Amino acid sequence: MSDQTPLHSTDPDNAKRYREQRARKTDPELLISGILQGDRVALSRAITLIESKKASHREVANTIINACLPHASRSVRIGITGVPGVGKSSFIEAFGKYLVRQGKKLAVLAVDPSSTRTHGSILGDKTRMQDLVLSEDAFIRPSPSGETAGGVARKTRETIILCEAAGFDTVIIETVGVGQGELAVHSMVDFFLLLKLAGAGDELQGIKRGIMEMADSVVINKCDGTNVKPAKKAQGEFKRALHLYPPKPGGWQPEVLTASALEETGIEAVWHTISECLVLRRKQGIFETNRREQNRMWLRNTIEDQLLSDFYGDPKIRAAFEEQLTAVENNTVSPFAAAQYLLGLSRQ
Repeated sequence: MSDQTPLHSTDPDNAKRYREQRARKTDPELLISGILQGDRVALSRAITLIESKKASHREVANTIINACLPHASRSVRIGITGVPGVGKSSFIEAFGKYLVRQGKKLAVLAVDPSSTRTHGSILGDKTRMQDLVLSEDAFIRPSPSGETAGGVARKTRETIILCEAAGFDTVIIETVGVGQGELAVHSMVDFFLLLKLAGAGDELQGIKRGIMEMADSVVINKCDGTNVKPAKKAQGEFKRALHLYPPKPGGWQPEVLTASALEETGIEAVWHTISECLVLRRKQGIFETNRREQNRMWLRNTIEDQLLSDFYGDPKIRAAFEEQLTAVENNTVSPFAAAQYLLGLSRQ
């Protein structure tokens, strides 16, 4: 029986089969078993439950996450960011294909920008990574960023756990790259890669932003054709700029590399740099220290997320919020006083 059989079908048997099919899609035991066996369908369904805002789905998702935790934390987590147009998707596809050829199992969590008005999302990374998506050793999951600042999907951390439990030993998180959420990505990866362009007019701006301090390496992308000379010049500028920042824990000095996703050049050097950095951090115990700090931050963020969800999900708060919002807009009450009233109401 097709999954498309409508629930309101006049045939009682059809309706029953449809309900059973729906139940199987959210059965935690079936999904856990499937994930641990590397079943991508089960993995995708579980991620959908994680991203859902339904309370019933969250309960199932939590069961799945807890079961997968003992099988996780065995991957290398790489964050990749850069402004729109820098070629993140093209670079990730070239980089991903290289990793697959090296025998890696790769999961790409590509966070797409969501509209703050319509909450719609492009979710186009699968179409932009046409070769990588066909690989049996690669899993690409585009997720809408929703209302999370900076474009990091609300449940990215949990999704990482499931991908690791499913056997993926390398996880790449691609951010929107609009300058707000890189800190969030930095707090959940082992290596943070910043992509830049030569001649795009953002070299100095990039040096000003705190993102440069977070970068473990900078890659000047699109170093091909007539852009080779400008890319090499930009490489030198960024090298000089990076020396102005304090050294990272363990003495790691971020490198500035050039690469071309189009020609697939410089990709091997990027992976060599990442591997060299992680070997150093493992030897010095920094890798595990960072993972523990990430777990602590995960707990804090989860608490904050749940508090916000509970606060705005309370019917009496929603009603009072609209009243207070109108009062603030009309300057009859200050935002501070309105907030204090709403917070007090939530404690009752």
